[in-house]
Amino acid sequence: MPAELLINVTPTETRVALVETGILQEIHIEREAKRGIVGNIYKGKVSRVLPGMQAAFVDIGLDKAAFLHASDIMPHTECVDTQEQANFQAGNIAALVRQGQDIMVQVVKDPLGTKGARLTTDITLPSRYLVLMPGSSHVGVSQRIEGEESRDHLKALASKYVDDLGGFIVRTAAEGVGEHELSQDAAFLKRLWRKVLQRKEKYPSCSMLYEDLSLAPRTVRDFVGTQLDKILVDSRASYEELIIFCQDYVPEFAPILEYYCADRPIFDLYDIENEAQRALKRRVDLKSGGYLIIDQTEAMTTIDINTGAFVGHRNLEETIFNTNVEATQAIARQLRLRNLGGIIIIDFIDMQQEEHRQRVLLSLEQALAHDRAKTNISGFSQLGLVEMTRKRTRESLEHVLCEPCPACHGRGSVKTAETVCFEILREVLRIKKAYQADHFIVYASAPVAALLTGEESHSLAELEVFMGKEVRVQTETMYNQEQFDVVMM
Repeated sequence: MPAELLINVTPTETRVALVETGILQEIHIEREAKRGIVGNIYKGKVSRVLPGMQAAFVDIGLDKAAFLHASDIMPHTECVDTQEQANFQAGNIAALVRQGQDIMVQVVKDPLGTKGARLTTDITLPSRYLVLMPGSSHVGVSQRIEGEESRDHLKALASKYVDDLGGFIVRTAAEGVGEHELSQDAAFLKRLWRKVLQRKEKYPSCSMLYEDLSLAPRTVRDFVGTQLDKILVDSRASYEELIIFCQDYVPEFAPILEYYCADRPIFDLYDIENEAQRALKRRVDLKSGGYLIIDQTEAMTTIDINTGAFVGHRNLEETIFNTNVEATQAIARQLRLRNLGGIIIIDFIDMQQEEHRQRVLLSLEQALAHDRAKTNISGFSQLGLVEMTRKRTRESLEHVLCEPCPACHGRGSVKTAETVCFEILREVLRIKKAYQADHFIVYASAPVAALLTGEESHSLAELEVFMGKEVRVQTETMYNQEQFDVVMM
């Protein structure tokens, strides 16, 4: 299908949009002050070992300590010597690392919410055709290369470059390339790894030894093997940098790389700005009249499907089935567009026929086949819910662009004016019992003040009679509905 990458660059932010057949499918945002750290390599210091969790916290120089689980410590790394193999097999974190120890680690997940970065000692360095695995002697081939003869040929070539620096994984983009290109990639990765090792010896603890590419070149690199028709960049400086990058690493993309200099903003070409705004809403409308409700929490994402105004033309079961099938396409797109990961629970409309349930699952699997992130669907549960996972490495679109509401503090709702009124009455009475005052002034938002002096004025009057004190109400236009102050006079 026709696909384009649009790259919008400003001094403070870079945004990359993937458009397929004129429809936005993915959007990636990187702010200069908050660049992602996935792929970065650090010389960290173990700050705490937690045997009960089989994990350790590692200081890599960030605000929050990063998390290293025993299962992410590889046997070929500096943590494990020959005598400790038995302990490694048993996953004994206390035998693998110790507090105060320097350790070289790589970030596999950005800090998310209140959680620190996730680390591994299984360090990898990717290039165009190969991935270097330092300390390993293994050679692997991407599963997407299906021909047995091609796999054997590439594995034999990559095996020639294995030495004491490490082994290799042959990437999908290597299919059909010659030995010269692979040898160049291997040589580049080995030079890069030697630099990392030199920095490790010279740099102090909690230092970065290697930084992954910025968003624009990283996205271009990651799309190797994907059929792209055009890559448009609206920054002359970034365009020139990408030209050099493509010539060195992805020459097949160099002919389709273009500098976009029209007056119309690049993200207006396919209504990308509005699409990104719609991706922040809970509700996603379907063409049939049905709709999705998407709720993202720290633990998981839930997706609820509703028929809405869609009544169908045959019977209810057929209407439900058609709505669910249509929803699978929308769900697959929204997961990519919003960059949702982790556990995802989908509440399809209940279907009576087992055949319909299986066809809906098949439709979802086919829709997710275009997703570059790894997904796993476990099928319908006993409660009729579909449970799935999607690999998460970076923050979702909502977490990048939004923050918790200061009025509701992320609850998604605020107390009613009536609820706040009754809280105020209780607070006035509590203060009166604790302190001496001639009268009280209540500062509240406009809706609450109007209710106190209107429908609930009798409650306020009863309180005044009970206390024998006057209570005045004053409107504060800058207060949100839950805010109020009670002042003693």
